[in-house]
Amino acid sequence: MSTIEAKLKVDQYFKLGFEHQLKGDVHLAIDYYKKSLDKQPSPEAHTFLGWAYSFLGWYDEAISECHKAIQLDPEFGNAWNDIGAYLIEKGKFEEAVFYLKKAIRCKTYNTYHYAFYNLSRIWIQKGFYGRALKYLYKALAYNANYMPAINTLNHLTKKVN
Repeated sequence: MSTIEAKLKVDQYFKLGFEHQLKGDVHLAIDYYKKSLDKQPSPEAHTFLGWAYSFLGWYDEAISECHKAIQLDPEFGNAWNDIGAYLIEKGKFEEAVFYLKKAIRCKTYNTYHYAFYNLSRIWIQKGFYGRALKYLYKALAYNANYMPAINTLNHLTKKVN
């Protein structure tokens, strides 16, 4: 098999994993992500495998996959953000802040609104609504149509006023 054919196979496995995950077939998605990784490790495949694990509540496994992604590309912001999100789910807010702030500083990250939104979630949990609002506004500065931030901002504004 040529290098091009191998790359196409890796891409096909990854794409099939993503498609199955969006359809809700998480176990099949995991299988395809693993096949993609068997052919060629990538930060994207590790991060998406972690994302699939998170759908099953397997946060430790998800975090482990994101760490593998970071080993391959320390500037891959998605993995840093996702670790932060999984730590929030585990109630480890202080640790999550570290990872989310790392995501914000990554050069190969184009969805900063996720990290800012996740930081707002932490501050809401801690009762620091002013800080939460600051991060919600930052999330919306990067993506004005990000509905979770819009909805949270609307809810929080009513709660504060």
